[in-house]
Amino acid sequence: MSSANITKKNTLKTYITKDSSSICELMHPQQHASKNQSLAQASVPVNTETQLHYHAKTEELYHVLAGEGLMTLDSKQFSVEAGDTICIPPDTKHKIKNTGSTTLEFLCCCSPAYSHDDTFIIGE
Repeated sequence: MSSANITKKNTLKTYITKDSSSICELMHPQQHASKNQSLAQASVPVNTETQLHYHAKTEELYHVLAGEGLMTLDSKQFSVEAGDTICIPPDTKHKIKNTGSTTLEFLCCCSPAYSHDDTFIIGE
């Protein structure tokens, strides 16, 4: 494990998470200096959405950097745009759909840190 207190996005790799979004881990305990949380930048292409899922332990914050989307939290749906921040409590079914004409970009902060093992896709 590295003890780096700073990361440079242009040196980090992206990957596809269990919910089908493209993620770049900006800070994660398995690779960086953080201990209790993770921060990632996610991208959802035009006319696509993440899979409906939930996390049993993790609380998430989404902060929209660019684009427009439709956020689903359990039975609620609402529009989101650049500058909006959404709190997603543990056990809340959620997904986000890109409804705009450009890539939907958002920061995702997870506490405890993101884990594939704590990500449950609805319908699996």
